[in-house]
Order: sequence, then C-alpha cells, then structure tokens
Amino acid sequence: MQIQFSDDQPVYDGDDFALHFTALVDAEPVVCSISAEALEDHFGAASAREDDLRNAFTQGRARILSVCTEALDRNGGESVVLRSGLFRVAGMEPE
Repeated sequence: MQIQFSDDQPVYDGDDFALHFTALVDAEPVVCSISAEALEDHFGAASAREDDLRNAFTQGRARILSVCTEALDRNGGESVVLRSGLFRVAGMEPE
C-alpha cells in the first residue's frame, strides 16, 4: 500500500475539536483526523482554539504523519482518527 500526504493545511473542525487532513492511499483520498486532545497532550497545543491546534500540527507534523501512516497500514487504508492514546501504543512511539 502506498501512502502519501498532501502539503495542504489541515481543516479545523470546531464541532469535533479536531483537524482533518488528507492522505492518499494508493492514489485515493482518505480523510484522516487528529483530535485536539492529542495535539494538546503530545504536541504542545495550548488550547483547542484553531490557531493553537494548527501551530501544534505544524510542529508535530512529521510524527503525526508517521503515526497516521502506521494506523492506515494497520487498518487497510481506511480513514483514521488519531486520538491521544494512540501516540502511546507500542510501535507508534517516537524512535
């Protein structure tokens, strides 16, 4: 399975307090998300405000996309929501 990510900025979802971004899985778009809680707990977001979440995403982009790639690999390329606990799962921690 080939997984790539666009360079587009993630889309803020104020209803779910999350950022949505697109992965291309075998050239097909798959919408993925990261929760505000994960961005606060692991990437230093000061709050669930859009600017704080976007800044944290930018700072943690490499690790976020790495964990997302692993999650997509594990679930066969289906959409994923990256929650705080996922960043503590064995095999997904930073090297």
